[in-house]
Amino acid sequence: MLDTRRFGELLKSHGFSFYSGVPCSFLKDLINYSINECEYVMAANEGDAVAVCAGAYLGGRKTVVLMQNSGLGNAVSPLTSLNAVFRIPVLGFVSLRGGPGLGDEPQHELMGRITAAMLETMQIDHAVLSEEQREAEAQLAKAAEIIDAGKPFFFIVKKGAFSPIALNEDKKSAEPQGRISRFEMLKAVKAGAPDDVLFLATTGFTGRELYELGDEPNNLYMVGSLGCVSSLGLGLALARPDKKVIVLDGDASVLMRAGSLGVNAWYKPKALLHILFDNHAHESTGGQFTVSPGIDYPLLAKAFGYPEISKAASGPVLKKTVEAWAKTGGLRFVYVPIAQGVPEKLGRPKVKPQDVMERFKQFIKASL
Repeated sequence: MLDTRRFGELLKSHGFSFYSGVPCSFLKDLINYSINECEYVMAANEGDAVAVCAGAYLGGRKTVVLMQNSGLGNAVSPLTSLNAVFRIPVLGFVSLRGGPGLGDEPQHELMGRITAAMLETMQIDHAVLSEEQREAEAQLAKAAEIIDAGKPFFFIVKKGAFSPIALNEDKKSAEPQGRISRFEMLKAVKAGAPDDVLFLATTGFTGRELYELGDEPNNLYMVGSLGCVSSLGLGLALARPDKKVIVLDGDASVLMRAGSLGVNAWYKPKALLHILFDNHAHESTGGQFTVSPGIDYPLLAKAFGYPEISKAASGPVLKKTVEAWAKTGGLRFVYVPIAQGVPEKLGRPKVKPQDVMERFKQFIKASL
């Protein structure tokens, strides 16, 4: 395990003081260090983080981008068509979720096998970051030389590589007060929804909590693909206008692909309820802040063209909102401010994603 503070200070000594990225639990401690001690931009997605770093480079800064390997796909476009074209170097740290023998979650299996190959294909010099301090520091010195020569360099980071670093109190996500938990709000959604509704839950704690409330064949728990759940819901609702679809979304997810709101609104599916749970945090990857405190989500949905918009800050109000939508259908956006925190010993779905998908399809077919 590396001494995160010592490694961070060495990054500073090489001139790296500007960071951007999207949180990953494997990189949590280096992210926390960069938030505490450097300039850090919390990007909406990994491609944006690369572009932010490119802009900072134009302004004379040496930059670091931090991301989970599942987000490396989001970064391919700017890495290959912005940085490569303009010869803009960036130092990257990408986690090795789904690495050999790790036994990670299913959404990381493929990317765990191809992370290094993707970097190789993009012609980006890279190395697995050593967990031995002196060797890692030598690797960093070499990487700095490559950056100074105008080329990018990425470190692949294994689980447990960095020692724990807590966020400074003044850097923590401002926990909203007086809000109800997502778990309780999910209970209200289920209580107000008809039995044949189709639930799509975004990746992270939302899907895990829905599973905890009762595993049902009409539940689809997203894994990975953060930000895609409402587009998944749109496609389903358009393909099956006879069905009612409820999308259970989160603030970090909506931020990652906010443009999908405009597409959803333009196509106005017959029966899609888009519920956004907002707790101001990347809760499942370390609790770092999102930029949600500065966003009026109902106004955003209105600007994108959603025809019906509601806010529900309590379980009874949310239950009534779901019941009303179940009677009228249409496209509706519901903003639900929630507290941070999850149930104790929250489990994970024990059914495989392929099996979840198959039984979900069978549920739809059987209810023709």
